Amino acid sequence: MEHGSIIKIVGIPDHVTMTWLMMAVVLTFAYILGKNLRKFPDRVQYVFEALTSFIVYTLEDAMGSYGRKFFPLIAGLAVFILFGNLMGLIPGLTQPTANLNTTLALAIISFLVYNYEGIKKHGIVNYIKHFAGPVPWMAPIMFPIEVVSHLSRILSLSFRLFGNMFGDEMVVLVALMLVPFLVPVAGEFIVFANSFLQTFIFCILTVVYIATAIEEHEEEHAGY
Repeated sequence: MEHGSIIKIVGIPDHVTMTWLMMAVVLTFAYILGKNLRKFPDRVQYVFEALTSFIVYTLEDAMGSYGRKFFPLIAGLAVFILFGNLMGLIPGLTQPTANLNTTLALAIISFLVYNYEGIKKHGIVNYIKHFAGPVPWMAPIMFPIEVVSHLSRILSLSFRLFGNMFGDEMVVLVALMLVPFLVPVAGEFIVFANSFLQTFIFCILTVVYIATAIEEHEEEHAGY
């Protein structure tokens, strides 16, 4: 079930409308911020520079200098998910990330990128070989398990984000009906805190998946 918003376009689902609105706001903000960069940053610029440094450090810690190439992907996911989550704090708007179509699309992007990088790094034959595991006689057992395990990451990423953000909406709505004058502040805090947490979890898992895809063969070949 999808909760309605005050902004509607006939024939277009609410989560798509909210996504367009969020993207328009983010791109406008990014343009203004980019046009007014300072040598000595103000508080807003400092916060975004700190977040940029944190993402770069995380990527380099996981993959070395090679990780820098994934900054646009991880930063883009972080901005999209975070702002999409935070839209739930604005009365009359809904979170695009509280819709499974949105979170599934994000999860598929993550899945395709890390598998593409694994194939690019090791070649399609070697990449597929690792699904069979290091013990040849166990290959018939390990291969389907590994395939299912990788496919389940799509469900894991999408349902975790969707479930948490949709759950936030449900909790706040029910609480508002029960205690309309006391809950709003607590409910807003829950949405705010969980928005950052779920953004971090989705992005860090994507980083881990990419790092694993490009490194695991080196570990396997080193031992055999």
